[in-house]
Amino acid sequence: MFLASWIWGTAVILCCVSWFLLGRRRRRQGEPPLENGFLPYLGCALKFGANPLEFLKEKQKKHGHIFTCHVAGKYIHFLTDPFSYHALMRQGKHLDWKKFHFATSAKAFGHGSIDPAEGNTTENFHQTFIRTLQGNALDALIEAMMENLQYVMLQSRSPKLQTNTWVTEGLYTFCCQVMFESGFLTLFGKEFNSNNDKNLSSKQETERAHILNALENFKEFDKIFPALVAGLPIHLFKSAHSAREKLGEALLHKNLLKRDNLSELVTLRMFLNDTLSTFDDMEKAKTHVAVLWASQANTIPATFWTLFYLLKSPEAMRAATKEVQSVLESAEESVSLDGKHISLNRKQLDNMPILDSIIKEAMRLSSASMTFRVAKEDFTLHLENSFYNIRKDDVVALYPQLLHFDPEIYADPLTFKYDRFLNEKGEEKTDFYRHGRKLKHYYMPFGTGIAKCPGRLFAVHEIKQFLALILSYFEIELVDSNVKCPSLDQSRAGLGILQPSNDIDFRYRLKCL
Repeated sequence: MFLASWIWGTAVILCCVSWFLLGRRRRRQGEPPLENGFLPYLGCALKFGANPLEFLKEKQKKHGHIFTCHVAGKYIHFLTDPFSYHALMRQGKHLDWKKFHFATSAKAFGHGSIDPAEGNTTENFHQTFIRTLQGNALDALIEAMMENLQYVMLQSRSPKLQTNTWVTEGLYTFCCQVMFESGFLTLFGKEFNSNNDKNLSSKQETERAHILNALENFKEFDKIFPALVAGLPIHLFKSAHSAREKLGEALLHKNLLKRDNLSELVTLRMFLNDTLSTFDDMEKAKTHVAVLWASQANTIPATFWTLFYLLKSPEAMRAATKEVQSVLESAEESVSLDGKHISLNRKQLDNMPILDSIIKEAMRLSSASMTFRVAKEDFTLHLENSFYNIRKDDVVALYPQLLHFDPEIYADPLTFKYDRFLNEKGEEKTDFYRHGRKLKHYYMPFGTGIAKCPGRLFAVHEIKQFLALILSYFEIELVDSNVKCPSLDQSRAGLGILQPSNDIDFRYRLKCL
């Protein structure tokens, strides 16, 4: 037994020494400074994962505005100078933004490759999303979401609501349930038809039970999503794998065809799946699971942080409430509990600069997205005042949290300031500077360039609708007004908006209208 352990231990040591001597990458002339890390394959992954922002700040201080890190088998060139971001965007000839996203989607959601070059489908997914989430299509989504939010807030949750009676709940739990249920109904429609149906109430209860069950499966799957992105197989996570399969079953085409009011996005995706792909039924369903995840995974925590900071800032709460009331009055919309819902269109929602600023500031403080580009070939990356050689299949990345927390751009960057994105006239502020120079890129929670999130407009409007309705129908307050801001869950760094490390209790009740 001792001899066997000694042999295995010696073999492991020899492998590590061999990797250190032969397997470690060597920096070539003209390449960025290199950090290999000391662990085979993982490299700097553990240090990066523990606190990406501090890790990158340390390397930036050591190496300057560009450096290379070996992270989980990949060599990533981090570009940290915001004045050079545009140089990266101009390298479309040499850099591929789709390869990483296509591979990640197939790995995480379990469908076949959606890269047209692989032959499974000829659909241009990015164009599908732009067509169905922007322009005229956005108006229909906003209208449906407005209706569904009020249904969920005032009817679906009605057993909890009684005038003058406070309801205490976790703030994240509340945001999660309301946004998931409303968003699910908006994208995937309803199982029931509300026209002259005597059993409507019973069907609504059944529908809500199904959606809340989908929410539990979504949370179980989402919990291990960072591990899937890192390359671990989902079969290592039995409950999460089961949850993903159940979500897929719920979104099979045969089940979606039974639902009313499907969004244009889902209707078009079903058509293109059936006509342009060779996917089997479950693979088609899993592309819809990807749409569901993309619509919820960042919107839910962004909604939480926005409402939390509002509740912590009386000044912000007063300004937001006043703006919502002003827009409702201008739209001649009255707030009541008699069943008549508020209706605010896209133009009216866009006329809320204070809510815009509050949402931006909350997302600035909680966003930890990453922008990736994969080198198609060996090439030279030309930056503003320098150039570097990049090898084929290397990754060039931006980490905008460095930008968002830069004190030269945002004074007192860790403090929530609700009017940070408003100018002296109370309009949107777009002038931000570093070293006395105006920045083109200063706010990047949705990425940048051609790969910028196509659903960003809908996401912001969703949150704005949520806030407008909460402030109109409810009195809300934190149970403990002195509660500390929860820390950010760093396990999701690189994926978008970070979740809180713990929930916060708040209470709400219907206003006497």
